[in-house]
Amino acid sequence: MIISITALKGGVGKTTTAVHLAAFLQEKAPTLLIDADKNRSALHWSREETLPFHVASQAGATALIKKYTHIITDTQARPELEELKDLAYGSDLVILPTTPNHLDIDVTIRAVELLEPLDVNYKVLLTQVDSRTKTGRDARKVLEDLKLPLFKSEIPRLIAFERASSRGVTIKDYPDPRAAFGWSSYRAVGKEVL
Repeated sequence: MIISITALKGGVGKTTTAVHLAAFLQEKAPTLLIDADKNRSALHWSREETLPFHVASQAGATALIKKYTHIITDTQARPELEELKDLAYGSDLVILPTTPNHLDIDVTIRAVELLEPLDVNYKVLLTQVDSRTKTGRDARKVLEDLKLPLFKSEIPRLIAFERASSRGVTIKDYPDPRAAFGWSSYRAVGKEVL
């Protein structure tokens, strides 16, 4: 399966989603994460070589692709229309992560407007959802009212995600009491993907 993770805005959980979905898919079959973001966030995350899957730059991935069953691409934020077209035609699924913040939701709706004419299989993923507020529920309602394809699962807002990345591990391997909850959320998303 070829999955691209993209957003028209940074800070919405694009790399975190790419890393954790790659970890989930690696449990099923060999998985490659291609870091196509100029910030090289996924490559930086993998610097300790403790992730359970291979991470490669976009340039370095060409020779590797045929060795993997699952390919996930962490795209750059704010891709151009031509890049979105490439994603649409080269992916089995495009995932659009977004936080419940109204500005992020607006930008996600704009991304959907660009993807719709391309006849691409895409799905929106709510990330950084704080269960103590109603913004996640409000955001979900807005997206559902627009009839956008939306993951049933959502990703909680946990500091453990940030701390796991600084250690070069997934949240599954980070010692935090809520880490299991964060990992189970991404496992649920992975099951929806498959």
